[in-house]
Amino acid sequence: MNRKELIESILSDKSLGHLTKKDADYFVSTMFDVIKKAVKKGDNVSLIGFGTFTKTKRSARVGVNPSTGAKIKIKAKTVPKFRPGKAWKEIM
Repeated sequence: MNRKELIESILSDKSLGHLTKKDADYFVSTMFDVIKKAVKKGDNVSLIGFGTFTKTKRSARVGVNPSTGAKIKIKAKTVPKFRPGKAWKEIM
């Protein structure tokens, strides 16, 4: 499912009443922006039943270029991480 399909799925839920496509798109955009800003700042975003978004550090390491086989140094960096919640794990 991509972003457009997510918005269409939200709109197909009849319990939301008069929600427009513009409103659904605004909601999805805002939610993603709020999560990204919070994680970038160092906060964890925990959505009970869904999962937790966190910021984590990857240490430097040595990798291999697949086309040449040459070893390359990969710098340490900070990356986002998602851990699915218990309820989500149970339905899989």
